[in-house]
Amino acid sequence: MLQTTTTTTIRSFITGDGSRIAEAWTRSAPADGITESRFRDMFLLDRNFDSDGLLVAEQDGAIVGAAYGVRRLIAADGADLEAESGWIPFFFVVPEARRSGIGTALLRRTMDWLAEQGATTAYFSSYTPNYFLPGLDGQRYPDAARLLASLGFTTQYESVAMDRTLNDYAMPESIQKRADDLVAAGWRFGSPTGDDLPELIRIAGTRFNPDWARGIREGVLGGQSLERIITVRDPQGRMLGWAMHGTYENVLERFGPFGVLPESRGTGLGEILLHLTLERMRALGAHSAWFLWTEESSAAGHLYLKTGFSVTRTFAILHAPLAV
Repeated sequence: MLQTTTTTTIRSFITGDGSRIAEAWTRSAPADGITESRFRDMFLLDRNFDSDGLLVAEQDGAIVGAAYGVRRLIAADGADLEAESGWIPFFFVVPEARRSGIGTALLRRTMDWLAEQGATTAYFSSYTPNYFLPGLDGQRYPDAARLLASLGFTTQYESVAMDRTLNDYAMPESIQKRADDLVAAGWRFGSPTGDDLPELIRIAGTRFNPDWARGIREGVLGGQSLERIITVRDPQGRMLGWAMHGTYENVLERFGPFGVLPESRGTGLGEILLHLTLERMRALGAHSAWFLWTEESSAAGHLYLKTGFSVTRTFAILHAPLAV
């Protein structure tokens, strides 16, 4: 699979590219850089990785850009391979090679490859199980936004990333009292045992998001301490929700996933779980709590803002039709 322009060759990934891609990526987006090992873990070891979908642009033996297309080889849930969907988790061009058509060529070739695999829609960045960012930060990358728009990508919806410092964190007295009152009435808050995990994973996967179940399972198998998870059970013993941190890539300060069953919302359980987790994070030495993806206008978004989180980035979740 070769395509040659005047001075640039676009080809599929080959052995030896990984470290050079990571270096070129970091030069292209220093605020969102990546290391060789993180690139390996997130992309090369992804269960859906296909080297034909990772396109590399070279000039005189140097990597000057790349774009990654992926489709499901293994279903995220059940047997559905989402055959009509393809994803482009990332693309980049080094600064000195921009405005020469390389980004357009990389993306068009990636979109063509996805169409050849049967996809009819390409989604930018919002791929699971491994996404680097949930969508396009148009404020940080306006040139990328213009390029994607020129290729037919439009916004489905927006998500926001939020951060909260924990240097000044203290459990609010009102939240502590509410939690104490529930405990006195027979409710249980605390870290799960190993026997609790199947129920937690089932709830996360069937009532919320299959990728959350995967994240919990793989996090624990990868050595995540159960003290990074806090669950709640009612007096009858039913698990109604949980909150956690450090799930993804073992990053202590990354909050989530976090969920309360819909029939239990409006009871204050979510707020208690959130504060209990922030308290635990601070006790473990975290200086901040952050996450990449929520909808600002959602109930969760309002809760985070009320708890002292602030929006740090806005991402557009993009999609485009593919030629068939």
